[in-house]
Amino acid sequence: MEVFRLLPPAEQRTACALTIGNFDGVHRGHQAVLAALRERADALGVPACVLTFEPHPREYFAQLAPDKVRAPARILTERDKLDALAEHGVDRVCIAHFNASFAGIAAEDFIDRIIVEGLQARHLLIGDDFRFGAKRRGDWAMLEQAASSQGFELARLDTVTENGERISSSAVRAALSAGDFEQANRLMGRRYTISGHVVHGRKLGRELGFPTLNIRIPFPNPAVQGVFVVQVHGVADRPWPAVASLGSRPAVEQDGKLLLEVHLFDFEGDLYGRMVRVEFLRRLREERDYPDLESLTRQIGLDARQAREHLGIASPD
Repeated sequence: MEVFRLLPPAEQRTACALTIGNFDGVHRGHQAVLAALRERADALGVPACVLTFEPHPREYFAQLAPDKVRAPARILTERDKLDALAEHGVDRVCIAHFNASFAGIAAEDFIDRIIVEGLQARHLLIGDDFRFGAKRRGDWAMLEQAASSQGFELARLDTVTENGERISSSAVRAALSAGDFEQANRLMGRRYTISGHVVHGRKLGRELGFPTLNIRIPFPNPAVQGVFVVQVHGVADRPWPAVASLGSRPAVEQDGKLLLEVHLFDFEGDLYGRMVRVEFLRRLREERDYPDLESLTRQIGLDARQAREHLGIASPD
């Protein structure tokens, strides 16, 4: 799959079947859009292309709001979103940096400069609530007129529902926030994971008797935070049982940066630089602060025992 920042270079631009959206979660509603896009791309003999945004537009506008309205929590890292899009048949992803300049593009210019000239869409598939351009002026009627005058196909896909329930990123976020991984996995059509390269940390866990592999979280508001039972893919020829903490580690750090720390049970080996995927199974508790390292160590021990019990793994002697 090809990945471009905003638009492909002029020499690499070819006709495509295009859809536009944030695609956070790449849930079953998104997957219906991607399946329809793939089908039309194959019929036209062109690549299936997704235009998406970084950061999420609501995240950008939240930072501008006088009261700092909280941005929507992110479900997937960029890496995991790209992997999911590739898995569902996307050939090309264009990632627009959503900033003041991009937000100010007039709807008419968005059609001309981005959809027609930049991405050369022969077919455009959108969701039923799609709006675009400065102040969200662009709508279905504007696209219909442009499609007629500029010669691209236009289609709209209704929101996917199941038993009267809308399958949406908001629903996935709500399930993850509640620690309901069964519901989140059902909405997403796959198990919830976070992947990344193992990086060096302070090695405090090793000093406390609970060494961890560490993955940086590159945004401030992930959809999951707390302590979890997990299993890790990519460290051996089978998923490895573990307990994990995702948060800012207030007991030991003051910088507020987020880290996913994973203690692998009964594992020995050097994993620095390894790409791993952490699968979330159950939430044990929310993140807490502790008055001293002794209290923190005691709580980590309790978390590890709970996770072992959930996984059916005997505690070490």
